[in-house]
Amino acid sequence: MLREKVKTLEAVFFTHEHKDHISGLDDIRAYNYITQAPMEIFATSRVYQALKQEFHYVFDGTNYPGIPQVKMNLFDNNSFSFLGEEIIPIDVMHYKLPVKAFRIRNFTYVTDANFIDEANLEKMAGTKILVINALRREPHISHFNLDEALQLIEKIKPEKAYLTHISHLLGLHAEVMKELPANVELAYDGLQFAIS
Repeated sequence: MLREKVKTLEAVFFTHEHKDHISGLDDIRAYNYITQAPMEIFATSRVYQALKQEFHYVFDGTNYPGIPQVKMNLFDNNSFSFLGEEIIPIDVMHYKLPVKAFRIRNFTYVTDANFIDEANLEKMAGTKILVINALRREPHISHFNLDEALQLIEKIKPEKAYLTHISHLLGLHAEVMKELPANVELAYDGLQFAIS
């Protein structure tokens, strides 16, 4: 966030409760300081319980000085609004763990998934920008591999797709980019795009 000079952060949307997806919560303190307001947090009831366990000092009511200040917004399966935008949660599976993907206008974000049923794929119809995980080339128990991600991209047909949550096992950036369809790129730190 420092390197990319992110001066404002309006909210945090949690997809699921795994450590690599929640441990940054403590870092919202700088934004609390700048805005002098709690951070809007959106999570399912299950993820909220995990956050309370992992960050008990945030939620135990002691209000110790300097802890992250949050305003919890719970959602489970229903769409919700934030800053005038409709946020559509999409159910995907991370092996046996339900994970939330999110759609905002023509943008859909999917991480830590290896299965999406037809009903939830329909929620992604018309997506113009898709971010989706593609961990590596070999099959994986809980993540799409490169071929699976590309098949899903072909099915959804976004104008642009970015592969994220990739590991070193996928290969070197320049080499992998040569193999990808014209509308697919590897995501990278600092990537920016606009949604319409």
